[in-house]
Amino acid sequence: MLLGMTRDPGTPRRAPAGAAVLREDVTAAIRAAVFEELAAVGFARMSIEGIARRAGVGKTAVYRRWKSKLSLVLDLVSAFAAQGLPVPATGSLHGDVRALLEVASHALRHPVASQVIPDLLVEAARHPEISAAIKAALLDSQQGVAALVVRDAVARGELPESADPERALDLIIGPLYWRLVVVRGDLPEGYLDDLAAAAVAGLTRG
Repeated sequence: MLLGMTRDPGTPRRAPAGAAVLREDVTAAIRAAVFEELAAVGFARMSIEGIARRAGVGKTAVYRRWKSKLSLVLDLVSAFAAQGLPVPATGSLHGDVRALLEVASHALRHPVASQVIPDLLVEAARHPEISAAIKAALLDSQQGVAALVVRDAVARGELPESADPERALDLIIGPLYWRLVVVRGDLPEGYLDDLAAAAVAGLTRG
């Protein structure tokens, strides 16, 4: 357009030539590639080049969306935290605890999560941003669910009003996390049932 000319208000605007259009399918492919790359090589060795290659896109497609691998990982962890855990509503404390254990065990046994979570926890000691994101994804959301489970149990008279949601979370998820993520052991048949019973016993004893 020549200087001084005005645009007809009825003429639709066009995107500037060369403007990047962020396709959702490409974004989804990159996000999936990040999880796979983290599981394969870890955060320290992960590179934008490797992510792009795994996603089948050019590096520029990644950089259009995230400025660095750190910002990319933080975005994914934050998105995971936003999804949250489903709040069980079985009608009993034991049922809610057992349901939480089922969901948590499924997530922790996922082949990608079992590799990614321990690696990011190590990196959290070096990167305060990762530490904050991990806290939101793995602690804050789970504490919120535990608080609702305790609240419902108190309302039903199964727990005293002094019941501590943080202690509940330690008793419910702590042993499971230790076995699956730290020890990397299998879950014998009936393990979740026994763990649920033990957690409920510990909570109800005060």
